[in-house]
Amino acid sequence: MGTTAYAADERRWNVLGNVYERGLSVAVAALHERDPERLWPLVASALPELCGGENLIYKLDDWNEAEGTVGIPSEVAAAFARLGDEDLALLRAGYPFARHYAAGPDRAPLTARRRAGRAWSSSPTARLIGEVMGADHVLAIPLPRTTAPITGCMIYRSGRDFTDDHVRAAQKLQPLLAAVEQQRQLLERLRRSAEPSVDPAADCALTPRELSVLLLLTDALTAAAIGRRLGISDRTVHKHVENIYRKLGTRDRISTVLRAQRLGLVPTPSATARSQP
Repeated sequence: MGTTAYAADERRWNVLGNVYERGLSVAVAALHERDPERLWPLVASALPELCGGENLIYKLDDWNEAEGTVGIPSEVAAAFARLGDEDLALLRAGYPFARHYAAGPDRAPLTARRRAGRAWSSSPTARLIGEVMGADHVLAIPLPRTTAPITGCMIYRSGRDFTDDHVRAAQKLQPLLAAVEQQRQLLERLRRSAEPSVDPAADCALTPRELSVLLLLTDALTAAAIGRRLGISDRTVHKHVENIYRKLGTRDRISTVLRAQRLGLVPTPSATARSQP
C-alpha cells in the first residue's frame, strides 16, 4: 500500500472514530433522559451532521403509507403541516427503502440513489422532499435486528449523494441508535405501568440505566441477554444489578422483582395481563 493510500485510510479511520465518539456522547446523554418523548429529538439534533446530512426524519413504528409515528425536525415542521394525505402517504411509504428492508434480513444503511439508481431522481418521493426539505438525497438507517415493523431514521442532504464514509459512519452508529430506542421502549413501559403522579424510581434513587436493567430482570433475561439488549458488557450488567440490590435492600433476583412490583417500579403480572387486548 502506497504512502498516500495509507494516509487516506488513516484519516478515514480517525474520522469514523470521531463520529463514534461523538455519537456515543449523544447516546449517553439520551440514556440519562427520563422522558421517553425527548430521547429521539435529542438524537435527531446531532445525528444528521455525524452522517453528512442536513435534516432527519425518524420513524418509530411501521414504515407504511397508512400509519406510523414520524418525527419531524422543527425547522421543516411548518412545511410538513401543509402537506395533504397523498403526500404524507408518499413519505410514509419510505421509497425505495421499505420494500428493500422488508424483503430480507439486511439492515445495512443505504442511500436512495444506490438502491433505485437513476429512477430515484425522477420519483415522486424525490420531488416531494426537494419541495419540502430542499434535499436531493436520502440515507436510510434502519435499527439493527428489527423485523416487522422495521424502524429507524432517514437523513437528507442537498447536492451530491452521501459518500461511502457517510454510509460507514451510519453503520457504526446503528448499535447506539438501537440502545436509545431500547431505552425509549423501556421508559414507555414504565410510564404506562406507573401512576401519573408517582415516580417510584426517583424515591429509590435508581438511575435510568439501572431501571432499564431492572425491567429486563423482570423479563427473566440472563445478564448476557440484558447486555446484548442494552449494548453493554456482562460485567457492567452485574454492576448495575448489585446497585439495584443495594438500593432496594434485596439479595437475589426473585426478591428484587417482587419488591420492585410492590413499589410500582415494574408492572405486576396481573396488571400486565389486564393491559393485554
